[in-house]
Amino acid sequence: MPTISEDDVRQLDARAVQASVAIVSRVTVDDLGRSTPCAEWTLGDLLAHMTAQHRGFAAASVGRGADPEVWRPRPVDGDPVPAYAEAAEQVVTAFAREGVLEQEFAIPEITTRMTFPGARAVGFHLIDYVVHTWDVARSLGLPPDLPADLVAAALPLAEAVPDGPERLAPGAAFRPGLPAPADADPLDRILLLLGRSPDWPA
Repeated sequence: MPTISEDDVRQLDARAVQASVAIVSRVTVDDLGRSTPCAEWTLGDLLAHMTAQHRGFAAASVGRGADPEVWRPRPVDGDPVPAYAEAAEQVVTAFAREGVLEQEFAIPEITTRMTFPGARAVGFHLIDYVVHTWDVARSLGLPPDLPADLVAAALPLAEAVPDGPERLAPGAAFRPGLPAPADADPLDRILLLLGRSPDWPA
């Protein structure tokens, strides 16, 4: 993982999660059928995924990540905001626990062949929620309101994500990267590197 101190990666991740909670709080039941930048996912599908990922990472932080059940998305039934906010608080609390960065995380959503050091796993979560905050905001037609320093810190993480055939697998977190000029706006560059078009839905 690019050089970010262990304390900083947790603080940055908590801020990314808080930004996601702020934008998800704008979602209503009537919005759940909206399309999203995540191919073939409605906004309801995306929120189910995001909620499950918080729970999965929280479980992984205490050694239970190998259980596929902890990553299973639950269908959104009614107002999605309370369940999302609860899961977000759960993962931030889990990552704040003493010793969590020394925990080996099993993350079958990425690979079943290895585990990841805690600091790297939190970095994965951070970049995921920078991008998903943008996804939800775009689906709603709203600005993502991601602080510039948070985006700048996340950019090296996006640059380090391997761009290989795994991105074409069903359920892959990111699609193959798009051309991303080095002088692009940092958030645009993150999105392009991870297979999003900043111009979506155009």
